[in-house]
Amino acid sequence: MKEQIIAKAYAKSAILLGKEEKVDIAEELTIFMEMMNKSTDLDNLLFMDVFTPIEKMSVLCSVLDKSGFSNLTNKFLKFLLEEKRFGIFPMIFKEVIIIDDDNKGFMRGVIQGRSAEADKDFTEKIVKYLEGKIGKEVRLDYEQSDSITAGYKVTVEDLQLDASLDKQLDEFKQSILGE
Repeated sequence: MKEQIIAKAYAKSAILLGKEEKVDIAEELTIFMEMMNKSTDLDNLLFMDVFTPIEKMSVLCSVLDKSGFSNLTNKFLKFLLEEKRFGIFPMIFKEVIIIDDDNKGFMRGVIQGRSAEADKDFTEKIVKYLEGKIGKEVRLDYEQSDSITAGYKVTVEDLQLDASLDKQLDEFKQSILGE
């Protein structure tokens, strides 16, 4: 929980500094995250304690020099590494994206279901429902999940709607057992 609070503070600071310097830090951090996801070597180097801080900084500087990122993004990533906070970078990145989406007037979420793709009518209905409830534009991505027998689970930030068969069976079981 403490790391989540720290990550949120770093994310807010990064967004505010980005606004001041007119840098889309969310976009640049997204590109950096994609670079790490594509290169397991870079990911391992930055997150494993096998390498010295000097080795990590040397490689990070080399990557950043070739990236074309703004001075703000470069300083931010180097600062995280220097302060031994790079381990929470994925949490910081997630918070940056949430704040950036909120500033742009929408929220992201996920629909999970058993089938290969979501039912379009259901998706349209749930988006309209959520937009009415939240008061913002909602963008939902679909994820296939083997843990859902039938139906859907929808998650938008801390709001979760569970219209799955598994949930209904659990509720039925609880009503029979009289809990």
